[in-house]
Amino acid sequence: MPETTIAVAPNGGRRTKQDHPAIPLTDAELARTARECLEAGASMIHVHVRNSEGMHLLDADAYRAAIAAIRAEVADRMIIQITSEALGVYSPAEQIAVVKAVRPQAASLALRELVPDASHEAAFADLLAWMRRENVLPQIILYEPAEAIRLAEYRQRGLLAFDDVPVLYVLGRYSVGQTSAPTDLLPFLALDAPRFSHWSVCAFGRNEAACVTTGALLGGHARVGFENNLYRVNGHLASSNADLVRDVELALRHLGLRR
Repeated sequence: MPETTIAVAPNGGRRTKQDHPAIPLTDAELARTARECLEAGASMIHVHVRNSEGMHLLDADAYRAAIAAIRAEVADRMIIQITSEALGVYSPAEQIAVVKAVRPQAASLALRELVPDASHEAAFADLLAWMRRENVLPQIILYEPAEAIRLAEYRQRGLLAFDDVPVLYVLGRYSVGQTSAPTDLLPFLALDAPRFSHWSVCAFGRNEAACVTTGALLGGHARVGFENNLYRVNGHLASSNADLVRDVELALRHLGLRR
């Protein structure tokens, strides 16, 4: 089996220092977190930036500053992926605009946000064509199997500009007390479900490591971090994002999925 990769999502757009004092919000904190998680075994960091009040932000200058700070710490040893997540604040046009303005190494795209209805299909197809021309790696976020079916239909219609775009299966929802289970992955992998050659899993709550490890055993890749979970496999509060990376890296290594 190919080696499983680990991405870290260290902050998200919702949690604050009140949720955990080690949530990285500033450029310096993101850079330090990137270095710690690289050393723990992560090969990609999924970056959110915040405004001066700590709220979710899509802003090209803020992203450039965060990317520069992270690059100063990890050089080219880590993929830096920005989010285009709307969080109910930004329109599809604004999400697309920030990706094009930043021209990052990689960007995550939530299908339900960028294509809320058929009238947005052309703009989505244009964005992916632009990303292919500019060598920006996309990852399509899928919250339910129906979205995977819709993405596969777009692929068949030639709208994706990529032969097989990477996807992220999200197990669960952003809600208070949400705890995902490994079985939540099964509908995405049903016999009649679409197949994508590069897929990753993220999950909510203290079962995060079990969920992504299950995904790895079935051929997927892992995303962990404070965006969705604050607890280690032993049930204790993690002291840092690197703790969560380290737990999963150790599990995957024991299973022969890491070298």
